[in-house]
Formats: sequence, C-alpha cells, structure tokens
Amino acid sequence: MIATHMVNSLADTARAAARTLNVATGAERSAALNAIADAIIARSAEIIAANEEDMVRARAAKINSSLLDRLLLTPTRVEGIANGARQVSKLPDPLGITLRHSTLPNGIDLKQVTVPFGVIGMVYEARPNVTVDAAVILLMSGNAALLRGSSSASASNQILVTVMRDALKATKISPDVIQLVPSDDRDTVKALLNARGKVDLVIPRGSASLIRMVVDESTVPTIETGAGVCHVYIDEFADLAKALPIIINSKVQRPSVCNAAETVLIHTKIAKAFVPVVLKALHDAGVILHGDAQVLELAGSIPMSAATEENWCTEYGTLEMNVAIVDSVDAASDHIAKYGTKHTEAIITENKANATRFIALSDCAAVMVNTSTRFTDGEQMGFGAEIGISNQKLHARGPMGLEAMTTTTWIVTGDGQIRS
Repeated sequence: MIATHMVNSLADTARAAARTLNVATGAERSAALNAIADAIIARSAEIIAANEEDMVRARAAKINSSLLDRLLLTPTRVEGIANGARQVSKLPDPLGITLRHSTLPNGIDLKQVTVPFGVIGMVYEARPNVTVDAAVILLMSGNAALLRGSSSASASNQILVTVMRDALKATKISPDVIQLVPSDDRDTVKALLNARGKVDLVIPRGSASLIRMVVDESTVPTIETGAGVCHVYIDEFADLAKALPIIINSKVQRPSVCNAAETVLIHTKIAKAFVPVVLKALHDAGVILHGDAQVLELAGSIPMSAATEENWCTEYGTLEMNVAIVDSVDAASDHIAKYGTKHTEAIITENKANATRFIALSDCAAVMVNTSTRFTDGEQMGFGAEIGISNQKLHARGPMGLEAMTTTTWIVTGDGQIRS
C-alpha cells in the first residue's frame, strides 16, 4: 500500500506538471533539452563521482563484467549522453503533425493529429544513460516521465535526475515532469505496473526476465523491448574482406548491448576456407567460442566447445559467440526463426536476389545488408537517443524515437452543424 500510494502520488504530480509540456512550443521543449545537456556537461564530475559509488558496490557484489560495463559512466560516455540530448533537441517536433485531413459533405473539418501519451513509466536495469535518454525523448514528445531504474545504479540515477530537474527550473517546463521512482523497494515496480488510470504506458528495458515480468504482470499498456539474440549470416556470395570486420564489430565493439551478434552462420561453400579465419579472429579478440559439429572439425587448434540448444538461444552480453554452417539462405533463415528474438539479423552478400530473399524471410525489427548489427540504434539511425528497441509489432517496432512516443487525436471543427 505504501508503494502504491507513492507511485500514484508521483504520477499525479507528473500529470499536473505535464500541462507545461502541453502548452509549450516545440522550440521551448527543445530549449529545455539543451539546458539539460549543458547541465550534464557542467556537472559531469558530480555524475561520475556518484557513478563510482555504484561501481564500488557492484564490484564488491562481484557483478559480472557485462553488467559492470552497462553501469559504468566515463567522461566520454557522459559527453555522449549530453550529445544525445542535443541531437534529440534538433529533431522535428513530433507533436501537432496532421496525419489525415478532410472536409466532410456537411462542411465539418476533420483532422487527425499527433499528441503525447501523457505519463509514461520506464522500468530499466543497470544502464544509467537510459535515465537521460528516456527523459529527453519523453519531454520532447510532450510526455511526463516516471523513471524506475535498478538499485545497482541508484546513485547515478539520482544525480542525473537531480541535474535534469535543476536544469528545467530555468525553462518553461516544470521540473516535476521528471519523477524518479525509488529503487530501494521492489514493490514500487509492481505499483507502477498496476497504476492503470494514473500511468498511460510502461516501457521495460533490460534483461529478458525483466521484460517478460513487466509484460506479464502489467495492467498498464506496455511496449515490449525484447532481448537481442542477433545473427550474422555470411552468404556464399559474400565479399569476405567485408564480412570479417562486420563479424568482429557485431560481436566485439560492445558485447553487452542488445544489438551485439551472438551467432555467425556461414555458408557451406565457403566454410572450409573462411571458418578458420573467423575463428582465429574471434579467438584473438578474446571471444569464447561454441560451434556445431562441422565447425568443430575446422577449428584446428582454436579452443571451442560444442554448441548446445541453450547456447543457440542465449543472449550472452559478453565476449562469447556461436558459429554454425548452413547450406542456403533458407537454412540460415530457419535457424534464425528457431533461435532468434526478432531483433536484428544481418546478411553479408553481393547477390541481390539472396539479400532480397533473406529480407523477405526475416521477421525482425531490423535487417542489415552488408553492415554491422550494431547499427540498430536510435542515435546511429538519426533519432538522437532512443527509448528502447521494440521487438513487438503493435504501435512501434525497432528503435523508438520521438514519433513512437506519440498517439493521435481527432480534431473536428464545425460551424453549428448538428446530427440529424
């Protein structure tokens, strides 16, 4: 009951404050985001100091390297967070866009326009950058934010929210549009998920277990951001000079994120020559390897183990990867359909027909052709920061930027007409 009362109170405060967003112009919302970005840079030392408190606790708790990487804030990452806010501020205003416009036979003017959802709750783990990414996207799209991060990032999230709220004091936007839901009480998550009528939408971002819990238990509508068991398929017509760097980048550049690749599929016609090259490059990069029987035969002195059913469907989030040999585009697609999570799939090929077939057979949020899976990212795709990557099909799919955080309303304008 205490948690429910707390969350409902925060939601009520946020909804009242959201009136300042409702009447703000796009330029005023943009100015608020730039004020937040400036404040983050100006107070970066405070942010990094608070993050170090979280890191000390995490190391003492022997949290794995993947989660430590997600938690860590460096000067470069703090600058990246601020730059993300600035990028969002430069994007076109997503509100008030006319999607449909017509005049009825009786003279009534009919318009469908974009509007905010209202109050949106975020439930997320470890990564403190989500605190700012989510807040600025929600503010720019006219929504108030209820942010419920993990206890492992409590100090980082608190300082980031404080910095943002302080920055808003000098703008036309009320600081109360950003609310931090306490993370020291697990009941606050359940309270947020059941705040129907108080909260308009909940978006989870984190592990597969967190996302499943939110989707299964929430009475508030949700957008499911899914786990990333992503694949790179090397076709028989691939340019292998392109393929190898793409494989390495997809796995190694930042293995802890959801768009990192977990499995490489290699066409049998190029396997004998290319598999040893791939295995050596991945091994040299520190990647733990698992493979099917055909791959194991080609491994030579490269250490690796036989892949299990669990390996094929695991989102590692670390330097660990599976390698398999397939005999066609269809076989690669069958493997992906069985073990993938509908996130991001890549094909490396110079054959346009094979690329087209792979795309047609891929049921996922993003399909990459001759490029790294790491580009399924809101900032990389020009959205600025992202609220998350949706694996579902209703409302939004793929990286979610400003437009995904809007709904619509109908504006019906007459001149005294009444219905007969």
